[in-house]
Amino acid sequence: MEQNTSHSDNGFFDKFGGKYVAEVLRRPLDELEIAFTDAMKDNDFLEELDLIRRDYIGRETPLYFAPTATKLLGGAQIYIKLEGLANTGAHKINNAIGQCLLAKRMGKKRIIAETGAGQHGLATAAACAKLGLDCTIYMGEVDVRRQQPNVAAMELYGARVHPVTSGSRTLKDAVNEAMRDWAANPDTTHYVLGSALGPAPFPDIVREFQSVIGREVKRQAAERGIKIGAMVACVGGGSNSIGFFEPFINEKKPRLIGAEAGGIGPNVGENASRMTGNAARDGIMQGYKSRFLLDEDGQALPTRSISAGLDYCGIGPQLAALGKKGRVEFTSVLDRDALDAVKFFARNEGILFALESAHAGAAAIKIAREIPSDQAIIINMSGRGDKDVFITSPVFRPNEWLDFLHAEIERLEGGTDIHEAKIMGGKK
Repeated sequence: MEQNTSHSDNGFFDKFGGKYVAEVLRRPLDELEIAFTDAMKDNDFLEELDLIRRDYIGRETPLYFAPTATKLLGGAQIYIKLEGLANTGAHKINNAIGQCLLAKRMGKKRIIAETGAGQHGLATAAACAKLGLDCTIYMGEVDVRRQQPNVAAMELYGARVHPVTSGSRTLKDAVNEAMRDWAANPDTTHYVLGSALGPAPFPDIVREFQSVIGREVKRQAAERGIKIGAMVACVGGGSNSIGFFEPFINEKKPRLIGAEAGGIGPNVGENASRMTGNAARDGIMQGYKSRFLLDEDGQALPTRSISAGLDYCGIGPQLAALGKKGRVEFTSVLDRDALDAVKFFARNEGILFALESAHAGAAAIKIAREIPSDQAIIINMSGRGDKDVFITSPVFRPNEWLDFLHAEIERLEGGTDIHEAKIMGGKK
């Protein structure tokens, strides 16, 4: 009988996974695994989670047929799973709500999280506000600058955003800081890890809470008689993709395709391609074994992507194992192709993809003619692109954006808005 690869075997997916952590974190990880296993058998917990998914997240999200894209691309029918319509604008809320509800069940009152693009931080901040939990978000200083709309929203929800100034000042370093905090405060604090990586049991936990996406897709497709030829998702750490793929992992079809960040080129420091690049190797980092972009001494290499959420040197262990087995195909998408995909779906379907999700859109555009017209490619639009205005505007409309920034600086330096904000109780 073929092994079920939709969950780990004692924390491992073949040779990847595990729990490579200091002794101080072993107890909280073991306690978390027990609490998670118990919660998944508790009907009251599951019923509360389903109610929150329905009334707060807004599930189920639509499976949208894209008629113009289908016509223009030729070949497969194009469908889009609109996770961007979930509350807070992305799939990240599925896991954030699940883990925060679990933490509250465990008696934890303080939540910490890491974030790259800001969507996981935003979702965690919102979940904490809803459930009455204290919230601190670690975010690389580089990502704080390029994702200011999400930073502002996190603070509106009452979270404290801690800019991380060490290392490359991106997602990898935010994870490190969050792990240090959790190691220092394990009794009062729960770390809401945002992707399907890290030490066991996090890959199983995140996949489980995100699998609501794939299970909805499977049901929606069956109800509408859609024959799925391929499913495409972007892959940073892998939370949206593994949740999207989960119900299909142990089946031979459809094709499961993960789109990595190709950045600006194939050389070291130009991309974040762990499964398709030539600089990746097996390694152990941040508590788990997987495929990482590492130098000969086992140190993380620099990465680059226009999308903050894909700008990470590792990949979740389950995806690494599925890639090695050939069940998940990986492709690399350049920044420029992701930007082209943003424009294509915005102008032809009225749907604004996040830059991360646009990598999946670009991969789908590339393979559309490989799939017969009686079958479908389903793209996981894991988030919407509102958050990327500070990145895309300088590319799509540089002169107008520069004029806008100059005008805003002049207006703010005039002091009128600052004075009004003080009157209304705001801060400078």
